[in-house]
Amino acid sequence: MQKQLHKAQAELQAVKHIEDSLLKKIETLKYGVIKEQLYALGMPLLKQGDEVVCHSAYCLVYEEQHEQARWVAHIILPEVEFGSEGRSNDFRPDSAVKTGSSIEQDYFVVQTIDGVKKYKGYGYDRGHLAPSADFRWSKKALSESYYYSNMSPQVGPLNRESWANLEDAMRYYVIKHKVPLYVVTGPVLRNDLKKIPEAVNKVSVPDIYYKVVLDTVNRRGIAFMMENKKNEYPLMSYAVTIDSVEKYTGIDFFPKLVDTAEARIEKNMDINKWVGEREQDDVLPVPVEELPKYTFNTVQAKIYMDKGEDVKVCGTVVSTKLSSKGNIFLNLDKKFPNQIFTVTIFKDYTSNFSYQPDKELFKKKVIVKGKISNFKGTPSMNIQNEDDIKILE
Repeated sequence: MQKQLHKAQAELQAVKHIEDSLLKKIETLKYGVIKEQLYALGMPLLKQGDEVVCHSAYCLVYEEQHEQARWVAHIILPEVEFGSEGRSNDFRPDSAVKTGSSIEQDYFVVQTIDGVKKYKGYGYDRGHLAPSADFRWSKKALSESYYYSNMSPQVGPLNRESWANLEDAMRYYVIKHKVPLYVVTGPVLRNDLKKIPEAVNKVSVPDIYYKVVLDTVNRRGIAFMMENKKNEYPLMSYAVTIDSVEKYTGIDFFPKLVDTAEARIEKNMDINKWVGEREQDDVLPVPVEELPKYTFNTVQAKIYMDKGEDVKVCGTVVSTKLSSKGNIFLNLDKKFPNQIFTVTIFKDYTSNFSYQPDKELFKKKVIVKGKISNFKGTPSMNIQNEDDIKILE
């Protein structure tokens, strides 16, 4: 019996060895397929003198003048849903860039004190263009996302907040729809960009970043542009057409699309196709240029929290609630639990209204007037009279 047990265990080890070999082969083949698909459809039109640098799961064109990529192209695969690889943080120069990529000392002063590395930054994050989390299905691909050729200097509030939210949203789309996404990401590079003065290679600091996305299965596309600063507005406020980014950057992102398909996908954009279920009924804050005089939108309202002055705020009532205590809550532009501005009418004041606010104001664009308080970081306004709300439509 003991011999039979040992034999079975040996057979199992042999099977595991075969499985490991097949998994490695599958991963290698997957890298090959990704590269084929990028060359077939996912890469922008090359300019004279461009040299494409490809790693296992993404490709880029490097701009030596700015010491960063002009663009990075990759594919978010549905496998990202079950990927378990975590951040490797193995930042390193990219030897595949013939002119040499940026290096650690372009972002930090590095000192070794008592055998321990100490870092003093220059005020910018090493912002991934192709995000590492998009490659969490492969240890090798994720590690390669830490080449400095894939980095660009982003301010912390962009890299860690709105840009990270954008990256999360694209992965959510892939997981929800079970489709791959072709993605091209890059900084808008100009000759007059400022440099990081302390950087060894004088890395340029972009003012604007773009991300262009194509879903070939559902024949739709979208793009985003964000300034290199804290971006206060909801994510979809930064959505634009692919065509508009092409005109702004001079880059033809998907030149191998069939002409009719390219025109349709790149010139059109349906935001509702790209948001999560919770955001389906949200609306974008009123653009500043469309606001009535002396009125602010729901994002600007944050500036006036706890100022103690009456302010007019314009937005659309996208969700309402009548609580068990008889209080009424109205959320403007974004629904609970992602609300960005809340109006409260306490029970004692509901009799001052000739209508039921929670029913009559739903989906109406309104202007509310009152003092703005800070409720757990969300601008909130308590109103007491019907005259404090003006219905615009």
